[in-house]
Amino acid sequence: MADSDLTAMRRKALRRGLMSEYVAAVFLMLKGYRILALRHRTRLGEIDIIARKGDLAVFVEVKARRGEAAAVDAVSAAAQKRIRAASDLWLARQVDQARLSQRYDIVAVMPGRLPRHFPDAF
Repeated sequence: MADSDLTAMRRKALRRGLMSEYVAAVFLMLKGYRILALRHRTRLGEIDIIARKGDLAVFVEVKARRGEAAAVDAVSAAAQKRIRAASDLWLARQVDQARLSQRYDIVAVMPGRLPRHFPDAF
């Protein structure tokens, strides 16, 4: 495969990922969550979505897959560890950190279907 083909495939995957994150964010807003950050980057990793509902901070990994099981299975133990570490950095910078509860969710975005939200997924 030529370098230009790989570059085009990477761009397409990036666009699909970005669109999936926006779809997931809108879906969560419709469920009453306030979106605080999209693609929050830290030195320890990236969190796709940081949302809040009352005193609950929710760190969301978004996966675009053909099925729910594939999306949930795609969040590896290493990814979970990275997200937890990045969330610790984010929480440490919050003024009201002491009263916040935290949760780690997955949102599966599948073609032709509504997203599926898995609260407390890991």
